[in-house]
Amino acid sequence: MKFHVPDMSCGHCAAAIDKTLRVIDPDARVDSDLTSKIVTIVSAQDAATLQAALTEAGYPATPA
Repeated sequence: MKFHVPDMSCGHCAAAIDKTLRVIDPDARVDSDLTSKIVTIVSAQDAATLQAALTEAGYPATPA
């Protein structure tokens, strides 16, 4: 699944997003593209759960 995260602007943001998602699913594969502000996630969790976690962490996301 892919999310657009407009507030992701640096490597620190990408690391915080990765850490947030791995709390929910330690086996998740997370790829953040800072240029397009797209986060690609491969996870057993559903999209709504991951999207809510990103929003709670301060990175509101919309499906991309």
